[in-house]
Amino acid sequence: MKQFFLTMLGVFAGMFLFLVVVPFIFIVIAIGAASSEEPTPRNTVLELDLREGVTDQAPNNPFAIFGGSGLSTLQIVDTLAQAEDDDRVKVLLIRLPEAGITPAAADEIRQAIRRFRASGKVVLAHSQGFQPVGATVSSYMIGASASELWMQNTAGFQLAGFSAESIFLGRAFDKYGVNAEFEQRYEYKNAVNEYTQSDFTPAHREAMTAWMTSIYTSALANAAQDRKVTPAALRATIEAGPYSSAQALQRRLIDKIGQVEEAEAEAKRRAGRNAEIMEFSDYAASQGERGGSGRNAIAIVGGEGSIMTGTGGSADPFGSGSSIMSDDLAEALYDAIEDDSVKAIVFRVSSPGGSPEASEQILAAVRAAKAAGKPVVVSMGDYAASGGYWISSEANWIVAQPSTLTGSIGVYGGKFVLADALGRFGVDMRNLSIGGNYADAFSPAQDFSPAQRTAFAAQIDRTYEEFIARVAAGRRLPPARVREIARGRVWTGAQARQIGLVDQLGGLEEAIAKARELARIPAGDSVRFKRYPEAQSPFEVLSQVFGVSGEAARVLVGIGGVMNDPAAEATVRRIQTERARASGASVLADQPY
Repeated sequence: MKQFFLTMLGVFAGMFLFLVVVPFIFIVIAIGAASSEEPTPRNTVLELDLREGVTDQAPNNPFAIFGGSGLSTLQIVDTLAQAEDDDRVKVLLIRLPEAGITPAAADEIRQAIRRFRASGKVVLAHSQGFQPVGATVSSYMIGASASELWMQNTAGFQLAGFSAESIFLGRAFDKYGVNAEFEQRYEYKNAVNEYTQSDFTPAHREAMTAWMTSIYTSALANAAQDRKVTPAALRATIEAGPYSSAQALQRRLIDKIGQVEEAEAEAKRRAGRNAEIMEFSDYAASQGERGGSGRNAIAIVGGEGSIMTGTGGSADPFGSGSSIMSDDLAEALYDAIEDDSVKAIVFRVSSPGGSPEASEQILAAVRAAKAAGKPVVVSMGDYAASGGYWISSEANWIVAQPSTLTGSIGVYGGKFVLADALGRFGVDMRNLSIGGNYADAFSPAQDFSPAQRTAFAAQIDRTYEEFIARVAAGRRLPPARVREIARGRVWTGAQARQIGLVDQLGGLEEAIAKARELARIPAGDSVRFKRYPEAQSPFEVLSQVFGVSGEAARVLVGIGGVMNDPAAEATVRRIQTERARASGASVLADQPY
């Protein structure tokens, strides 16, 4: 029987290799062949399409190449920095999303566009409309940073503010017999409210209104600066909408009306004779990551997604999303510590939170870097809240975008009791346990007993106090002051700077500059960039999934030889996905509010 299962496993593994891996290899070979020619025309228009969305960082899983745009905020920043110095690249054409884009990503992309323009190059942006949903103001802010903002003739300029929705399940749970038993520390830790309430609590409304106002005000101020009007005038004009494209042009919200094909023709005209349009991702693949030069190196260590204990090797390689696995990220930090050429670490964090145990493991690695004499500068991405702030709190310096969601220094945890709900459908749930009173505390079959609730509340209190202690030590603030600004409240980067949770506003470039300064690298010296963790090859991922070894591993490595083409390797490095493993009750929020 054992031999039968081994045979069947081999058959399925062989089918998988034939149906998935071999086609993938052919695709990579095709990419390599296509890139063997001169990849960038003499007069090039780079076309950056933001409509499919961007992640903060490039995924690690090479199979993510088959879905989505594959672009990340950091890749856009990195590629535009290279395009600034590339004489072949004359113009950047941006396709804007009709809905919103993550505000902090928009901040960072705008800054990269402004640096690109400062090099003397032209940027055109084209929109097929701005819809009245989400953070559309961030999409408009990116468009406003261009040399010219175009809009399609039939499109509507419907941006009139910033809206966000929350779904409350309290009444539904009451109706169907689901009992949400949670502890939260404290009133601003609002993730719990969506399970227990039917409307915003005063604290929830206050905090959410405050960070939305901060994002909206910041985006308008940036757009007004780029459009050369006052923020008050731009706000008044926008909020008096919506407008047709003609009305938007009349009010100087845009510069030109035209189809995207007309914008492309204009971009090519400005680029020069025989200009060609090149997709941004193709150019990025041909260039690879910025390597820099010099004997001194700065490590760029990245993590994106919910924070969990464990390693990515045990998770699903074909899953979607991203997570920070504590073993992997801690190991990446220790690798940077052990590299003698690395003089400082830029720690890019984009996480809404997760496990406190996983967060502490990563923070211990940050402490180790500081003890080794290597300054750590955190660069916050879209989020660095709850566990994301925990792992950032003791860095030497923290840089965040004005619209980064951060803070959320608080704790929650609990369970859903489902016995009554299932009983209404004739399903009976019963519990048996052996051991102490707390053994069945998280059983969905029954409520917490008074003793269990007291014990669990004490655990939540301990975690909260540990969080406070780390922030107080890292930010050099009195614990009493940290408690005032904590209580689970989410702040934007702009707000966090005012209250001492963030040192500087900016993105990756500002973090790198600060890392150079703290490492005392002379201003005139070049630096190299080393990135951790290294992206896995498709064959490493498959090896982990199937547990292959010996001869099978050597075969996979042999097949992997086709990946030696630099452009193919650059393509793989651009992509990442997540692996996660289930854990028990989470006590750090896995969402920003």
